[in-house]
Amino acid sequence: MEATTNKSLLKKIIAIILGFGPGIFAIGYTIGTGSVTSMIVAGSKFNMDLLWVLFLSCLFSGVLMFAYGNYGLITGETALYGFKKHLKFGKALAILIIVGITFGQWNSLMGILGISSNIIYEILAINFDGLSGFKYQTVLITAIVIIVTFYLLMLVGKYTFFEKILVIFVTLMGLSFVLSLYFVQPLPLDVIKGLIPKIPDVPGGKMLVAAFVGTTMASATFLSRPLFVKGKGWTIKNLDQQKKDSITAAILIFTISGVIMAVSAGALYYEGKEVTHVLDMANTLEPVAGKWAVTIFFFGALSAGLSSIFPCLLIAPLLIADYQSGDLDTNSKQFRIITFIACLVALIGPAFGANPIEIQILSQVFNVFVLPLVILGIIIMVNNKKIMKNYKTGLFVNIGLFASLLFACIISYNGIIALTEYF
Repeated sequence: MEATTNKSLLKKIIAIILGFGPGIFAIGYTIGTGSVTSMIVAGSKFNMDLLWVLFLSCLFSGVLMFAYGNYGLITGETALYGFKKHLKFGKALAILIIVGITFGQWNSLMGILGISSNIIYEILAINFDGLSGFKYQTVLITAIVIIVTFYLLMLVGKYTFFEKILVIFVTLMGLSFVLSLYFVQPLPLDVIKGLIPKIPDVPGGKMLVAAFVGTTMASATFLSRPLFVKGKGWTIKNLDQQKKDSITAAILIFTISGVIMAVSAGALYYEGKEVTHVLDMANTLEPVAGKWAVTIFFFGALSAGLSSIFPCLLIAPLLIADYQSGDLDTNSKQFRIITFIACLVALIGPAFGANPIEIQILSQVFNVFVLPLVILGIIIMVNNKKIMKNYKTGLFVNIGLFASLLFACIISYNGIIALTEYF
């Protein structure tokens, strides 16, 4: 009897996970190795001090996903096409957004591929001693194999296929980090203190705050929302479902990211250790929990990386399809050429043997600069009754949108200062 109950409970959990909508793409875009790297570096350097940034980013992300999703369902239009069609300088704005986001996401792809290849190398090196002298070659070959595999998968995929693969990676990632948290936890008081706003006044503090927002409030997540909602087959009848999906995605992003930061704070900050290389991320768990913890942690970080490669490769063709107001045709020549260029860009980091952690954090900072434009565009659109077919955007949603615009402007300014200090 008990076995039957357990089976039905497991079936229910699997059904919930598989029933998750376009929000799974939001998690794929948001929690990649970029996010994992930022959370780990922040946890190791500043304990839980940046939890407030994560909380606000996730709160505003939920509002923006909801606003963009509703816009898509009510008007039947995609976001950039809407900008081009309805706004005075919409065409220039849309092109600027495409260039800005593609630059940020392709940079991010370079870091993701570098970190994922390094993780696989570290796992192999633990088991095969002879590999330690061939790090560069192993990392580069691994990077080529990963990116070629993903490119071939892109050519056969449809929306539902990508969604299923992302569900698997995201679930593995979440479970791996929760298991890691079992081995090391931060102090509860530090978690509460982390919700009080403050920017660490140390070298790299501003950069990390900007990277945090760049990775958690990713413009790509909101802009692609109408396309993914459309890909799911949702219509104006699914407004309530769209709302729940946005809230669930925002809560899951906050939970998984917070757990990663907590693991890092518990394992590294109290030991006075910082993360500068990929192996630093997992080595710190080894004294506490042995080789198994390293494997579990690496598995989580690898799942995070692989769950981000699809969305990052998809972003440029998605935005261009959005601008042209077409559906994303994964069989078109345009799609194949753009994703092929993205694959080549991704290999630049591993080919030059660059430190993927630095590339990753820098790319997240660049993501911040397009954000105010993306928020401003949707504020104008959802408050235009003609565009929204007399559908009125609620007061709370508007407060959330204006607050997120103010937040994005402050963080962008902070990001500019951080970059001038870095270079």
